[in-house]
Amino acid sequence: MPGLTTEWGPWARGCCAGAAAMVLGGCAEHKASGAAAPQWSADSATVRLAAGPQYARGAVWKFFFGKHYRSVWATPVTVPVLRLATAVPGGLVPLQAGGSYQSHTLRLCAPDGREYVLRSVDKDMSAALSPGWKRNLLRGLLKDQTSATQPFGAYPAAYLAEAAGVLHANPRLVFVGADAGLGKFKASYANALYLLEERADGDQRLVASFGHAPQVVNSHHMLAALRRWPSAHVSARAFLRARLLDMLVGDWSRREDQWRWATFPQAGRLAFRPVPRDRDQAFFLFDDGLVTRLVSWFAPKYQTFRATIRLENVDGLTTTARALDRTLLTSLSANDFREVADSVRASLSDAVLVQAFNSGPAEMRASLAAKFVPMLRTRREQLPAVAQQYYALLNKQAWLIGTDQAERFILSEVGGSLRVQLLAQRPGQPDSLVTDRTFNRKITPQLDLYGLGGDDVFELRGALPQGIAVRLYDGAGRNRVITTKGATPGNVTWYTGPGERITAHPAGVQVEADPTPELTANGRAWLHRYNLRD
Repeated sequence: MPGLTTEWGPWARGCCAGAAAMVLGGCAEHKASGAAAPQWSADSATVRLAAGPQYARGAVWKFFFGKHYRSVWATPVTVPVLRLATAVPGGLVPLQAGGSYQSHTLRLCAPDGREYVLRSVDKDMSAALSPGWKRNLLRGLLKDQTSATQPFGAYPAAYLAEAAGVLHANPRLVFVGADAGLGKFKASYANALYLLEERADGDQRLVASFGHAPQVVNSHHMLAALRRWPSAHVSARAFLRARLLDMLVGDWSRREDQWRWATFPQAGRLAFRPVPRDRDQAFFLFDDGLVTRLVSWFAPKYQTFRATIRLENVDGLTTTARALDRTLLTSLSANDFREVADSVRASLSDAVLVQAFNSGPAEMRASLAAKFVPMLRTRREQLPAVAQQYYALLNKQAWLIGTDQAERFILSEVGGSLRVQLLAQRPGQPDSLVTDRTFNRKITPQLDLYGLGGDDVFELRGALPQGIAVRLYDGAGRNRVITTKGATPGNVTWYTGPGERITAHPAGVQVEADPTPELTANGRAWLHRYNLRD
């Protein structure tokens, strides 16, 4: 279906035909008969209401489109009322409305300059569709699929992140009434449930869960820095911990704009640590309807949370962050993956799993814990196997990426494997080692090296091992591929930029025009590989 711009596109395409008949028959666009009014406590400090009573459906609808978490959405819970004037000393002032895809958000500012964000608990998946007849046709159906998400999943996800050593926000479930402090935003934001949390941006030295970082930035900023300076780097092990946590809680929606990056200036270096955000898809339950089961077959990223993580499903579970993973995890070996997985597993004891569900609405804690703790125990024990599966998956096509500065890539054979050293060239100083990685030909059939901008050198030493197809993308600049005397490059292809003249053609190296120079010329071009629409 043309016009779909988000990760929900395959879902809409997959069920369009079946939905059309039901919509035209008057069944799809479920109009709630009016959600029950919130029941206010005597002191008006809390309200009691259901997060989404509109998702209640009959047996036929649930047979086709899933039971999902409809019962959780329909259960009334007691929620504190947020009053902007007293939420923090000096009160909170609304700044800007927003939202990524289906979320409804509102930025708030405190007198000390710290910012917070309200994120709606209820979502609208129909935002995945461009305006027009397709949205009109499928709006009710897509909106209904919000019920596949666990409305209170952000609470345990944050607690598990803390235990696993992953940076995180601290969401609080609140109700915002017809608060005068909303001002011009009152009509759109009053009388709804939200998650209130610190906005992961700017100076966060006062927030421990953001690592007391002097600066938190978005993915565009972080990725641009990596391509600009060899001294900028992401803690690959910290990112792997976060990705394993994603898999533990079944959060398949981890595109680049779902991350923030805590920034720590060091002596001559700039270090980033990941801060995952928006846990909307944690504990996702999708394939329990006839149509949704069919959709999940054709769009395997819609992974239902269950007690076991099937290794063949790791691909689908992680696909939305594939480009980011290949960018940030290449420096890690199989042993690194094993060690990090063992560490994360050890950090998530049974007591931690139980405690993770001791927050959130009191009415739901016992039932959610009874359902999810046993499943998390089983998934936790799978983490080492899942990590090895993911290592093998990423290394089928490995990336090693340079910057817009001058670099030297040295390729050599070590014990039948391919060793690649990436060094930053520094005028008047010895080259500085950035990455040193060995690739096993049984695991890595293809290795892509990207020089990007700068005058780069690709040096092929000795007899390179057979079985690994090496592709050199030199990018912009005056680049060279050189071989040592008597070298046998094996399967190496040199992709040159537009108009580049090859003054020396190394023996045994194939030379071809770069098919996608708009993605490989320099750091700015490279950013087009990512979903950075936040």
